[in-house]
Amino acid sequence: IHTMHICFLCNEYPPGRHGGVGSFTQTLGRALVNCGHRVTVIGLYDCEKILDERDEGVRIVRVPHAKLPGTGFMINGARLRYVLRYLHSQDAMDVVEGPELSLAMIPEDFPAAKVIRMNGGHQFFASTLGAKPKRWRSWLEQRSFSRADHLCAVSQYVAETTRQLLQLGSRPIAILPNPVDTSRFIPQPPQLEEDGLILFAGTVCEKKGVRQLVQAMPRIVAAVPNARLWIAGRDWLDPQTGESFIEKLRQMISAELSDKIVFHGMVEHSELPKMMAKASICVYPSHMEAMPLAWLEGLAMGKALVASQTGPGPEAIEDGVSGLLCNPHDPDSIAEKLILLLNDRDLRHRLGCQARQRAVNRFSVETLVGHNQEFYAQCAASAAK
Repeated sequence: IHTMHICFLCNEYPPGRHGGVGSFTQTLGRALVNCGHRVTVIGLYDCEKILDERDEGVRIVRVPHAKLPGTGFMINGARLRYVLRYLHSQDAMDVVEGPELSLAMIPEDFPAAKVIRMNGGHQFFASTLGAKPKRWRSWLEQRSFSRADHLCAVSQYVAETTRQLLQLGSRPIAILPNPVDTSRFIPQPPQLEEDGLILFAGTVCEKKGVRQLVQAMPRIVAAVPNARLWIAGRDWLDPQTGESFIEKLRQMISAELSDKIVFHGMVEHSELPKMMAKASICVYPSHMEAMPLAWLEGLAMGKALVASQTGPGPEAIEDGVSGLLCNPHDPDSIAEKLILLLNDRDLRHRLGCQARQRAVNRFSVETLVGHNQEFYAQCAASAAK
């Protein structure tokens, strides 16, 4: 495969506040650089002027986003197009890729191959979580998809659900799961594990299933008295009321359980492996995901996992083999799986070993960087015709 210049559109490249898309872009970007490709990341950030940075060979160009409410689409669009065209004139890009909404502001005639990588867009999450899609965001998403030359998705589930929602017909969609860094997330000595410790890591909000997890705790502690739950992740504030989701959860916790459930707040991504090493079980009862990086990190650490059976759950974890899947809407289902694992060290160990194997074989950067290169090479070749 000849060397290519690949550009990612990403508004959450680490450090700073980022989610799965930011971690994914960093992991794949660094891996592509190691394979000899040139990688540029362009995005809108809370900065005063354009910042041009380097991260292990990846070039990150942070563009200040519009400050005035209501001017974002015009001003951000103009700034992004200017930077994109300027960088392309310096070093021609072969591929420009971003998540569902990202191509809405990119010129239709931009000469590189334009790719959308589906991580679960606005309409996907609205419809699968039973909310009403917003018209403006839905329009932007449709506009973005109409500009894409090629499509890929992080799971079969997100690909096929989005195909139906956006009426994509028979357009080909390559399945490229999120890669996990299996050299950073690695099994730790078993003596670090604290018996009875359950860890949840992720944004503390309704769709991550944390409320049902907290509701499951009385039953868990009744069955396993030394059980306790750590919740690591940033708080979610209700955009209408400003109400804190963590405060809402605290009000649900009885006095007897208050010392059994600890909120750790935002934890640096680099600190997560240390925290996960202490846990007997990692739990991710999300109502819906696209292909969550947190689960894959748990697999790579060789942890016993309880995750959600909805959406791409069965694509990430084989139930009973590399983890256990629960009904995330049912606190009893969550409790049942966690109690089973807390009481059975051998089962935890067996699932953890299989989890690590699955991460290495299916989701490691080494495995997936090759698939991504082949996909990009095909996209670049068709754009060059």
